Amino acid sequence: FEGEEIPYQRLCGRAEGFGAGLAAWGLRPGERVALFMGNHPDLLAAYVGTHLAGGVVVPVNTQYRKGELVHIFGDAGVRLCLTDEERKPELERARGELPELEAVIEAGAGFEDFLAEPLSEEMPRGEDLAVIAYTSGTTGRSKGAMLLHRNLVANAEAVCEAWHWTSEDTLLLALPLFHTHGLMVGAHGTFLTGSGAELHRKFDAATAYDALLDGRVTMFFGVPTMYTRLLREAEARDECPPPIRLYVSGSAPLSPQAFEDFGRLFGERILERYGMTETVMNLTNPYDGERKPGTVGRPFPGQEARVVDVETREPLADGEIGEIEVRGPNVFPGYWNRPDATEESFDPEGWFATGDLGSVGEDGYFTISGRAKELIISGGYNVYPREVEEAIEGCPGVSEVAVVGLPDPEFGERVVAAVVREDPALTAEKVTDFCREDLAGYKKPREVVFVEELPRNALGKVLKHRVREGLSESEE
Repeated sequence: FEGEEIPYQRLCGRAEGFGAGLAAWGLRPGERVALFMGNHPDLLAAYVGTHLAGGVVVPVNTQYRKGELVHIFGDAGVRLCLTDEERKPELERARGELPELEAVIEAGAGFEDFLAEPLSEEMPRGEDLAVIAYTSGTTGRSKGAMLLHRNLVANAEAVCEAWHWTSEDTLLLALPLFHTHGLMVGAHGTFLTGSGAELHRKFDAATAYDALLDGRVTMFFGVPTMYTRLLREAEARDECPPPIRLYVSGSAPLSPQAFEDFGRLFGERILERYGMTETVMNLTNPYDGERKPGTVGRPFPGQEARVVDVETREPLADGEIGEIEVRGPNVFPGYWNRPDATEESFDPEGWFATGDLGSVGEDGYFTISGRAKELIISGGYNVYPREVEEAIEGCPGVSEVAVVGLPDPEFGERVVAAVVREDPALTAEKVTDFCREDLAGYKKPREVVFVEELPRNALGKVLKHRVREGLSESEE
């Protein structure tokens, strides 16, 4: 971390010290501790230490502001929070509305003072609650997904097996540790295998590129936005990094063009996977075998996935689009304080409805079409936003696109595309004309609106509800 080597022995010692500090402070088993700080080794020490003390970790998005903090801290009943100098002022703004929050520890000197002499602690059990991870809230108010220790262990074991992760690996970890991809995949896999990680405070394309050039890392996990920025960095450099063992992309769709460009410039084909807060990882392209752009592969070892009809919940034939359901030891037991949402999400046989639309091919590879709530019904026809987005992404001059449905008096909903231009000369007519080659008439966007940027969360997911709100406001 920032040039400093941190051996496992030191990290474990600080974790034990934090756990002892929590016990001395009065944290009882099952009580919640929030981590609201940027990437740092002490965040990992606090994460492990909270578990050693029998506590439950609530990772908090570092971009959240007062309203979001009040919702999450209040819903989870957080008693203590570890934060840093950058985030503490925002937390203090919310604190007056958080009567259950009894203590705030600031990273640095505050963390050091909190550490206590480690005591012999009982290890958590597999059935104990480990984490309440709040969903990214791309369609509304975030819910707390309860993840048990056994869920996290099962997931880490499956990921390490599928991706051939060993103690010889070194991961370039620039993903935020408040997110499942960074914490429960990146950090957990590192811990489970006893491998190394180069932890960055945040993703910076130039810094990450330099780390890849250095030749010490063997794996990089990122989101599509990171890969797009690495491609731009490569175009500005004279030297390309040597091939590494594994590049993984997830959390949002990777365009086929970025997949091909990256393979050409970096000499490696990106492995796309699929997961979510409630289940961590579900599907993966193979480590050995064909990695197909636009697909997210097959289930991880020990897991199951299927596609069902949205209305009847009956399994669908290969190639038909429906809702993806998953089942396995990695799947969470339910939502914190939301028995209604939990009941709606599971069937009697334990299948969890992901809310994502997709299909599975004859080869067993799954393809994601979008969120079920984002399905557009225009004139009685189903329109899958991802299909339209992929068509528009191929149009010369398009940088990014998000497709949503807006109310329409004639069709019920009409297809609208919010487009970020790469070429200022690009017109709406050119975009719709381009779509004629690949899309049926009812799927083509009836409107193309050019925007400066698409609203995204910290992991690069486009916030469709904000796109929809912005487009609706522009019409008023």
